[in-house]
Amino acid sequence: MKIVVIGGTGLIGSKLVGRLREHGHEAVAASPDSGVNTLTGEGLSNMLQGADTVVDVSNSPSFEHTAVLDFFTTSTRNQLAAEKQAGVGHHVALSVVGTERLAESGYFRAKIAQEKLIKEAGVPYSIVHATQFFEFVKSIAQAATEGNTVRLSPALIQPMAAEDVATAVARTALERPLNATVEVAGPEQFGLDDLIRKGLSFHGDPREVVTDPTARYFNAMLQDGELLPGIDATIYETRFEEWLNQQ
Repeated sequence: MKIVVIGGTGLIGSKLVGRLREHGHEAVAASPDSGVNTLTGEGLSNMLQGADTVVDVSNSPSFEHTAVLDFFTTSTRNQLAAEKQAGVGHHVALSVVGTERLAESGYFRAKIAQEKLIKEAGVPYSIVHATQFFEFVKSIAQAATEGNTVRLSPALIQPMAAEDVATAVARTALERPLNATVEVAGPEQFGLDDLIRKGLSFHGDPREVVTDPTARYFNAMLQDGELLPGIDATIYETRFEEWLNQQ
């Protein structure tokens, strides 16, 4: 199969391209570096010639409300239009567990809009909802930092390793389109505050993590269970402590 990976040089994309190539598929990393700009459409038509599947694991460079909405809607529209023209049979997109419950956040409103476009486009699709990655501990902490204090909700989260996310997306890309959303997650639940506290402590970060039930998560107020997957989620095995020790 020829599989084009949008965002193929990023954290998940680079791992995904490697996984697919290991299984003998022609995996092509599409990014501005390879002449593909999904915001302008530049290079998309040529890249998608002969493609069986397109996998979108790209992310917005800005989380500002207007910018992130424009990124996901414009990029997705351009991809889907080019896929229809090229006869691509499967569009796979990576999104986030709890997206539909977090519309208070501009980032998650943008992801909701992206998913709506995919579902209504007429291209067979699969959407993979993953829980937050272990690799995002530092960026979550940074977004919640005030001075030397990190204020975070104790709401439960069930994070996973980026390696496992790439495996999950690869498996989905190699299957028939689901025309549905599937969820994947790690094996352990943590309070969001405790997860970040453990991660910062492991790296010797002196910032104090303060538990604050009113702290917002990318501008969304968290309720219990909003970041957790459902009972049908596929659970991957890598544990947080194991992942930390590998770094």
